[in-house]
Amino acid sequence: MKVFRGLPNAEHCAPCALTIGNFDGVHRGHQALLARVCAAASARTLPVCVMTFESHPQEFFDPAGAPPRITMLRDKLEALRCYGVDRVVVENFNEKFAGQSPGAFVKHIIVNRLRTRWMMIGDDFRYGAKRTGDLLSLKADSVRYGFEVEQMPTISGPSGTRISSSCVRVALLAGDLNAARTILGRAIVISGHVVHGMKVGRDLGFPTLNLPILHKRSALAGIFIVQVRGIEAGPLPGVASLGWRPSIADFGRLLLEIHLLDWHGNAYGKLVRVEFLEKLRDEQKFLDLEALVRAIACDVTKAREYFAAQDVLKAAKPVTQSKQCVNL
Repeated sequence: MKVFRGLPNAEHCAPCALTIGNFDGVHRGHQALLARVCAAASARTLPVCVMTFESHPQEFFDPAGAPPRITMLRDKLEALRCYGVDRVVVENFNEKFAGQSPGAFVKHIIVNRLRTRWMMIGDDFRYGAKRTGDLLSLKADSVRYGFEVEQMPTISGPSGTRISSSCVRVALLAGDLNAARTILGRAIVISGHVVHGMKVGRDLGFPTLNLPILHKRSALAGIFIVQVRGIEAGPLPGVASLGWRPSIADFGRLLLEIHLLDWHGNAYGKLVRVEFLEKLRDEQKFLDLEALVRAIACDVTKAREYFAAQDVLKAAKPVTQSKQCVNL
């Protein structure tokens, strides 16, 4: 899969089947849309192109009111690759981009730069300045410029509720990882390179792997039972904290810290994938480091009990190998 940071030159791009969106979470609704795009692209012998944005458009218009992120860009790109996308254009959503008229957006970006021959949009797709472009205006321009447009109907879950990124955020903010996994259709993951931290965990007796979080707001926050891939051949069990470390001054940086159970070694620089299995509690500020250490020890005990119970279940019932895409 090719990834372009910003619009590519037209000569670098073959005509494509295109879809546009934030794709935060790449949930089951997104997956259904991507499956339809892949099928249409295959029938027309076209590559599949996704145009997405960094940062989220709402972070441009209303930074304080923008929704918290479900996925980091790396994990979004990996999910798009897994679902058959050939080319991703990551566009910087800024004032110039936001100010384009719907007609200019279609002509200069969809047609001239991305060379679209077929296009799929979601049921809530709007484009152009003040979101004034809609399905009717897009279809009118598609006739003018010679590309096809199809709109994806709403994808609903078993309860009839629309599957959306908002539903995933609600589940994650409530700590309901099972509901979030159901909507996503796969594991909840964060991947990144292990970096040096303040070494506070080591001093407290619980050394951690540190992964920086590049955005400022995450829908996932708290203390979790996790497993980590990318260090050994198989997953390693652990406990993770995702948040702002209120008990330790760290200048307000959002950070993911993972303490691996019974593993010691040098993982600096490794690209790891953290899978979130169960939420233990919210992050909290402790009066002193002794109270923090007691809380971490309790979290570790609960994690050990969780993995011990999973081992019992695995021994009692064979586990079918998942077909999830887990490449980094």
